[in-house]
Amino acid sequence: MKKIFVITLGMILFSLNLRAQDNFDQWPASGHFHAIISQTFHPAAAGNCDPVKKRADELPESAILLHKCVIPAEFSGPGIIPAIHQRGLESATPDKLIKRKVEGKLILAGLNRCMTVSIPL
Repeated sequence: MKKIFVITLGMILFSLNLRAQDNFDQWPASGHFHAIISQTFHPAAAGNCDPVKKRADELPESAILLHKCVIPAEFSGPGIIPAIHQRGLESATPDKLIKRKVEGKLILAGLNRCMTVSIPL
């Protein structure tokens, strides 16, 4: 019984991962934005702010591309445009904080604000 549960759980997790990859394949601008966030947030959360300091200017640029690109039909909904606009506004926060030479915890908080804007899918 335990083996069946583990196998079933593994199959479900694998299929969810495939769906997430499919989402990024259909909406490359979203995948690019997510890649920058993941490559900067995780090191910053571990105390290493160097990646976000080097790439913070890419976040607003990527958010602009996300706003300008064609949104795939399956992601298009009533709240998507305002959410993308808000993400664009928040994406400038880490770069502004870095230019002011604030401490790492505040940079992480700014990056977290950018990351937590909910895009309804």
